[in-house]
Amino acid sequence: MKEDNFVEKLQEEIEVMERHLKMLTIIRKEGPIGIIKLSEITGFPAHKVRYSLRILESSGLIRPSVNGAVVTEKTEEFINQFRNILNKLVERLQNLEKSLLPR
Repeated sequence: MKEDNFVEKLQEEIEVMERHLKMLTIIRKEGPIGIIKLSEITGFPAHKVRYSLRILESSGLIRPSVNGAVVTEKTEEFINQFRNILNKLVERLQNLEKSLLPR
């Protein structure tokens, strides 16, 4: 069903974002940190860790160092902005849920 594909796609996107944010959080706390250690901590395979690191680096949120990935000066600002966006999304989702309740 097309509806199922739509919902599955949304769930997949959320899972990918969640993985990226998990990596960023760990790098922020543990950095510098490498792919193998990130894979061990998260349980994600190395290729998924590598992909997330590429996305985070291309967004300017992390950078490579000799000892592994480290956050950049943009990271804290991004996290604060993301929290605000996330709070607004939660509110929108709660309103959407209310609209689906039987009358």
